[in-house]
Amino acid sequence: MLTIYGVYRSRASRNIWLAEELGISFKHVPVIQHYREPKPAGMLHTRSPEFLAVNPNGHIPSIDDDGLILHESLAINLYLARKHGGLLAPKDIAEEGQMSMWALWAATEIEERALTILYNRVGNPWGTKDLKAADAAVEALKGPFSVLDRALADGFLVGGRFTVADINAAEVVRYALAAPELFEAAPKVKAWLAACQARPAFKKMWAARDQEPA
Repeated sequence: MLTIYGVYRSRASRNIWLAEELGISFKHVPVIQHYREPKPAGMLHTRSPEFLAVNPNGHIPSIDDDGLILHESLAINLYLARKHGGLLAPKDIAEEGQMSMWALWAATEIEERALTILYNRVGNPWGTKDLKAADAAVEALKGPFSVLDRALADGFLVGGRFTVADINAAEVVRYALAAPELFEAAPKVKAWLAACQARPAFKKMWAARDQEPA
């Protein structure tokens, strides 16, 4: 049995979305970020001794797949796709390399800047906003969005089909939705993200996310 640790309002959403796409049965153990308040009574948080026994780094998500403990959401998804196979998984070593490349690209080129936009245009747990920082992040993302737009010439990132690479990248790119100007300038990115989020597995994950406290 696969166990996924983490609340829906965290990077665990990536793993839950993929599990739904793959039709994997899984146990969900909600673990909230330690800095979020109020913490629901009885819920584990990322500094709880019980969770630190699973992930001593104190971050979510983590998984326990029949005794194999893994951390880092994007790596978890690459592992699950490879294990369970099908159209979401790489068909050969070349596609595996491409999927790893796009996961690392999303983490290094997009995520920090996209989160800067989200936290400073929408809000964050600390109640602070820096609109200049958000504007600078938008400017810095124009180049990567242009790269992504060109890469989506056939609609998807790898192999001309929807794969784990699209899930990993889409769940990072969505943090930038508070900057619609980026998407207007990259129409293929806009259409691709909408198509990813129209999938039934994403909608199921998102509906559950909406039931969690903000």
